[in-house]
Amino acid sequence: MTKKEIKYEDAMKRLEEIVYEVENNKTDIDLIGENLKEAKALIKFCKEKLFKTEEDIDRILNSEEED
Repeated sequence: MTKKEIKYEDAMKRLEEIVYEVENNKTDIDLIGENLKEAKALIKFCKEKLFKTEEDIDRILNSEEED
């Protein structure tokens, strides 16, 4: 995974692919470490995206209440 602008949905799809591959023994043993690193980075990205979105929603809702 690169640090390019990735969409949340794409990150979740890739995470699902990694989980499927690992759970169903579809990944080479030599790639498990790389897949886990990628999954960790994707999880971090998704958490940050959700947190930022929640902050944006709160800010929007709070600014409307003040108007």
